[in-house]
Amino acid sequence: MKYVIGIDLGTSGTKTVLFDEAGKILASALEEYPMYQPQNGWAEQNPEDWKNAAINTIRAVTEKSGVAKEDIVGLGISGQMHGLVMLDEAGEVIRNSIIWCDQRTAAECEEIEALVGRERLIEITANPALTGFTASKIMWVKNHEPENFAKCAHILLPKDYVRFVLTGEYATEVSDASGMQLLDVAGRCWSDEVLEKLGIDKNMLGKVYESPEITGYITEEAAALTGLATTTAVVGGAGDNAAAAIGTGTVKDGDAFTTIGTSGVVFAHTKEMVFDKGGRVHTFCCAVPGEWHVMGVTQGAGLSLKWYRDNFCGDIIESAKKEGKSPYAVMDKMAEDAGISARKLLFLPYLMGERTPHLDPNARGAFFGLSAIHDRGDMIRAIMEGVSYSLEDCLSVLNEMGVKPEKMLACGGGGTSALWRSMLADIYGMDVSTVDSKEAPALGVAILAMVGTGIYASVPEACEKILKIKTTTAPVAENTEKYKKVYAVYKALYPHLKADYESLASL
Repeated sequence: MKYVIGIDLGTSGTKTVLFDEAGKILASALEEYPMYQPQNGWAEQNPEDWKNAAINTIRAVTEKSGVAKEDIVGLGISGQMHGLVMLDEAGEVIRNSIIWCDQRTAAECEEIEALVGRERLIEITANPALTGFTASKIMWVKNHEPENFAKCAHILLPKDYVRFVLTGEYATEVSDASGMQLLDVAGRCWSDEVLEKLGIDKNMLGKVYESPEITGYITEEAAALTGLATTTAVVGGAGDNAAAAIGTGTVKDGDAFTTIGTSGVVFAHTKEMVFDKGGRVHTFCCAVPGEWHVMGVTQGAGLSLKWYRDNFCGDIIESAKKEGKSPYAVMDKMAEDAGISARKLLFLPYLMGERTPHLDPNARGAFFGLSAIHDRGDMIRAIMEGVSYSLEDCLSVLNEMGVKPEKMLACGGGGTSALWRSMLADIYGMDVSTVDSKEAPALGVAILAMVGTGIYASVPEACEKILKIKTTTAPVAENTEKYKKVYAVYKALYPHLKADYESLASL
């Protein structure tokens, strides 16, 4: 029996899982770390935290499982996308990573579109200049921290920094590189035109691989730290959502999934490259070689509920801990009791600005319709519904593009909530299913490692053999009609507030 490891490098923590050839979990470990917000709208993390979390969790699963290190043949890494990791000539971290949800780079986005041209930028990278993407972060450092830019010899994404730690290789792969805004997404290679116009040296960037390709092997130093063998291959891996697609079996046309993690995503597979000329959704290379995916993103999905939990539900956290429950399970029950529309209370989940469909870094969260009748259950329900409406915004744009999913899977922390899945089914008006693995991103990159090391011949073949549907939630027609009425009000709010968000940002 051969074994593989999948690492999921998230925003709140890194989870490492050891799988056998059938996708069965043998051991898992999680290590959390902080996010820093030096100013309103800024978001950073320390790459050393990712390094330590990866090493510690790999060592934990190798020790816990008792599997011989020589039998662990492959490793894949899934990572939060877009984060900027800058290394000097010696491979040392220069500054904290500016991560995906950071919103400081509006001026740099304007600069990028002026240098490249908005239409040309979308033609090459399949996306407009966005504050979340890596290119604008590089330009921000170039403009505001020239001393750090001058020191920079290597630019990596979060998961690719961990790859470097494990293998010594400066490398990336197409799905994650697509979110840097430096890749020719149709050609699946770095864009010389974009790099030249932005003044970024291509030698700073890692070699680009397809997601299942072997990029290197565990070094002797990393082997000593982790308990792995130097014969363990590290494959390209994938950005978090591309990895979740593999881990849910979203690998052919008509397949889609919704993930509710820190951010929220509606993701659809496509064999043909299509893109939205308005840039409201992202088209990236997917982890199936030679194919693509389209996804809409809401910045503050699970983040919105976690923000509310951490700031207003301390007593729930404490009592749930004493009873051995998840505080989210208690909050789910409160939201369920509140009922559809939460007594006419709506929530806009724009705590970190918004991508799809507004592309507005100035957008901010809001409760609308709040009155003295409302309690915490109503507010929790409004948050969950608001996130669901923002995901419906994403699906609507995909439909406009002719990408019309026939089935929807749910994953991420929010996807484990039966209540949230029922909301999605009712609002989408389609079945929402789950697969029998709760570790979609980790399993996804583990499957890529299986393909890269020859256990399976292709990604679709591996998914067909490993993944099975676990639950299916059907929409309730009566509920769908109720949600449509509330969604119409929700959809009207942002246009009414857009100018006010600009005024607020200028204070």
